[in-house]
Amino acid sequence: MDIEKCGEDGRATLFDDSDFPSDDRSLFSDCSSPLARLQDEVTWRRPQELCDCPVLFPANINEGHAKQGLLGDCWFLCACTFLLKNKHLMNKVCPPDQPLWGDCMYQGSFQFHIWQKGHWTMVTIDDRLPCIGSTLCFSRCHSPTAFWVALLEKAYAKLHGSYESLWAGQVSEALVDLSGGLAERWSLEKGGADEAEGSGQDSDRLQRRRLDLRLLRPVRDLCALSCSTHSSPGGGVDLEQYHAMSVTEWLDVETVSGPRLTLLRIRNPWGRRGTWLKGEACWSSVDPALRVELQGRLEAGEFWVDEAEFLSQFDDVTVGYPITEDGHLKSIFTGSVLSYSRQLPGRWTRGLTAGGCRNCTSYGTNPKFWLKVSERGEVLVSLHQQGECRGNKERYAHNPLEGGPNTQPLHYQAIALHMWKVEKKRFNLARVLNKAPSASTHCHAYEREVVLHGHLQPGHYLLIPSTFLAGAQSSFLIRAFSSGPVSLSAMRSPAGPPLPLLADSEWDHCDFQGGWVAGVSAGGSRNSPSHRKNPRFLLSLGGHADAPPSPGVDVRVSLRQNRPDADLYAIGFHVYKVPEGASVMALPLDEEPVASCVPHCYTQDVSLACCLPAGSYAIIPSTYQPELPGSFTVSVARRIYRKVMKSQELLGNTIQEVSHISVMQS
Repeated sequence: MDIEKCGEDGRATLFDDSDFPSDDRSLFSDCSSPLARLQDEVTWRRPQELCDCPVLFPANINEGHAKQGLLGDCWFLCACTFLLKNKHLMNKVCPPDQPLWGDCMYQGSFQFHIWQKGHWTMVTIDDRLPCIGSTLCFSRCHSPTAFWVALLEKAYAKLHGSYESLWAGQVSEALVDLSGGLAERWSLEKGGADEAEGSGQDSDRLQRRRLDLRLLRPVRDLCALSCSTHSSPGGGVDLEQYHAMSVTEWLDVETVSGPRLTLLRIRNPWGRRGTWLKGEACWSSVDPALRVELQGRLEAGEFWVDEAEFLSQFDDVTVGYPITEDGHLKSIFTGSVLSYSRQLPGRWTRGLTAGGCRNCTSYGTNPKFWLKVSERGEVLVSLHQQGECRGNKERYAHNPLEGGPNTQPLHYQAIALHMWKVEKKRFNLARVLNKAPSASTHCHAYEREVVLHGHLQPGHYLLIPSTFLAGAQSSFLIRAFSSGPVSLSAMRSPAGPPLPLLADSEWDHCDFQGGWVAGVSAGGSRNSPSHRKNPRFLLSLGGHADAPPSPGVDVRVSLRQNRPDADLYAIGFHVYKVPEGASVMALPLDEEPVASCVPHCYTQDVSLACCLPAGSYAIIPSTYQPELPGSFTVSVARRIYRKVMKSQELLGNTIQEVSHISVMQS
């Protein structure tokens, strides 16, 4: 990407982002949304071409609120509203002191930070914005000279591949991406599905707990609150089907008759001023002077509703957890600061760790984590799955925004998180899983993230994340937030799937150290042309007469990367047959491997148990991406038999960059 250069006339040429070009490639993903009608109609202009004195933020902050354009991303704009009232979060997402228009350092580029998969990701864009004629065609600020909304929307679109990829989404996801915290979606439907506390039953229905507004009163001025509809409510001229809005104020007022009335101020991203749907009858119960004051607070696109009307007109509420200026999460249940946080990545892999729900016999093979609580306190644990690329067709089967109760987001798995308190020294997995969990998210839900909440005593807790369907693959992140010190660690899995046990056999093994060196031996996966550069380990297997009849030798190979849990690579390995007399270094790797431990997984170690005919084999460990430096350990175990144990030898040598593992019989 080229930043500012000087042309022949001495004037600076501004940054053009070749990774997100100003053409239809950045607008459309598959042209499946109504946005497709804009093909060949959009021009790209910089802010200084649209007004004389562009700014990021207007002097009157109320004019900095987002107004929705032709793009169906009201869910994203609701999260932008949360940024506008939290300056410390705004400064995190949109770093201050960037060169602006009119500044001699202005280069036509802007940087934003967006939280993705456990880390803040920097996104750099140019400031050429899509327009119809000389007017922005997508989101903008109410002030025509302020551009922070349009620029952040472009950065978010770049992160997701196109503007069209932002058509339809969940407010909860945008809130997490713009805060790095947590957000939960709650049902307001009277028939919403509540799960009995402590129930061990699983369900494949989309389950969401119902919200009691009283729960949020301690943090109502701090949390993000958004409301959405699934269907057109009766008489709601300002509430449309599948639309999300923001709650900007929530207060209790005295009425003429005496009882207090709870009012909520709602902001519609479309920017049209609404009215209290119940009209004059309800306003007449409010003191006239207070009525004038409250109506005077309304900005463009805002209207008041009372609590009863709020609960009846909206179907869902999304709650974003408050974030302190120090970056700590605040509990929406107690208002307490959760100043301790930990996170670890994991993955469900078909055939190994994708065990499915508790109704499946393979549930115990799911990834497992230890949560150690040092003192009694409040703890939140979230399971955050990393779905596929956002796309309108892939994202929702039916409704374009939220989806009704029967709608399943196709690129997410139905997930749940269960937790048991255990005595670690006396831990027995089978016994633990036969007991009811100490806490759980109860139901498998088609959400990107589910949250488990509890007040925990000191001790060890077993966490098991699961998908509803066995064999469903996905990467995920476990996050823990707590009021007191906690630690989070992954439970080491066995070396691999168990091979049949034989009474007259045991295992012998050895470990060998290796490393990927950038530019030399960090070749990446088989998808990369440089795969052949990866380190090669020679495994020589010889049979013996005392082994029972078998097509080959039972072998277990493991690869462990030597990296911290929070910064793991995706790793895997292949096993290739080496022809007799051939050199392992000269092996071209054109043939298919005889065994593979793939897909590459973001875990500390991966393993494979297999039966190989006698002969020579090359073990090639790799990271998924090339040029990732790091060290690792290759472990090889071979089944041996009691009659030949004393004569069996396992020898290892390292010659230049090739490690030779030889299994020999005397």
